[in-house]
Amino acid sequence: MKQERIQKIIANAGICSRRAAEKMISDKRVLINGKTAQIGQKASKNDILEVDGRKISLEPKSKIYLKFNKPKGYTCTNRKFEKEKNIFDILNIEEKMIIVGRLDKNSHGLLILTNDGDLAQKITHPKYQIQKEYLVQISTDQSPKFIISQFQKGIRSESDILKADKMIHQGNNKFLITLSQGKKRQIRRMFEALGTEVLDLQRIRIGNVLLNNLLIGKSQKIEKGELEKLLKKIKIEK
Repeated sequence: MKQERIQKIIANAGICSRRAAEKMISDKRVLINGKTAQIGQKASKNDILEVDGRKISLEPKSKIYLKFNKPKGYTCTNRKFEKEKNIFDILNIEEKMIIVGRLDKNSHGLLILTNDGDLAQKITHPKYQIQKEYLVQISTDQSPKFIISQFQKGIRSESDILKADKMIHQGNNKFLITLSQGKKRQIRRMFEALGTEVLDLQRIRIGNVLLNNLLIGKSQKIEKGELEKLLKKIKIEK
């Protein structure tokens, strides 16, 4: 194994994304050969790399790419909280996996799970403009035309201006919404700013990866064609 930057090694080990790995390094949670690591530092298989006291293998792993239909009521985190239901409680996966495109507890639908830190970082990075698509049911007396105009013009929420790439009214206060910004709780925050309650929020697409008929609470490997197209879009070699 040639020398690689340690944030990339940590990400490829499925611990977290590269950005999160850089934060770990800045927080002095990473050691190389017993000494505090620095951002940009490199390591090879001859070195000992530790994160929070746990040794990380420097040998490359087989990469795993799954799609998962998250149920409502479950949190998206690798951490365990008392009395909180976690998606890993129903996923039979021994491998350490990164959750790509987290959904809040009350939302449901498509997640990507992987041990590929490069993919996780690039899907969520604004630079790559990876679109995500949602079906949303709301409770409102406002006209669909007004709502769509506001979403496409941009809505201020806290310090952010939040926009939708595309929004289609499907009748009965249901909308198909496409985003590439990827801000935390973006759709809920946008409707809250308009004084509107979200009754149901389901993600159905990430990039070209589709939820399709995957059953709630089930996972499956991302099909070869979908995976190759996604990796090509974000310029990752399989």
